[in-house]
Amino acid sequence: MVRSDARENRARILAAAREAFAADGSTSMNQISQRAGVGAGTLYRNFPTRESLVLAVYQDEVARIVGTVPDLLAQMPPLEALRDWTIDLVEAMRRKHGLGDALGPGVHQAISEQSYGPVIAAITELLDAGKKDGSIRVDADPGDFLQLTGALWRAASSPEDRAPHMLALILDGLRTHR
Repeated sequence: MVRSDARENRARILAAAREAFAADGSTSMNQISQRAGVGAGTLYRNFPTRESLVLAVYQDEVARIVGTVPDLLAQMPPLEALRDWTIDLVEAMRRKHGLGDALGPGVHQAISEQSYGPVIAAITELLDAGKKDGSIRVDADPGDFLQLTGALWRAASSPEDRAPHMLALILDGLRTHR
């Protein structure tokens, strides 16, 4: 059983790290502990290495993104939900990519391995909803969709973000054409 103050400290550390890494991938552990309002000991007790903190930030982000699927499907048609969800995923991938060399290959591998299953499950749920209502082709495959959308986070974001246009083309290919 984890005490409530320990849970709150961990949540503050993750929130501070998420903000700090988004602004500057080279933010130090000391800067993160200061931002979170916790001592260095508390930070290192929760996250013994910088890489363990980065991995936890991504796990938390993947859980948040995956957790939005039911609400999106309750609020909008499946293709629109898939578009909104994918844009959110693209932004998360851009943040991950922004850390670049600050992460070792082991952390990149761990992030990929730990996020693949939940992301594929979320895509499956979104595609299945569209297949059920007839808006998405029955042969749409979650793995194919993830591969196609992998290019979106690498798309030029200035002077104009190309990802939404590219995503529109991908989604058009998923539509059931009557």
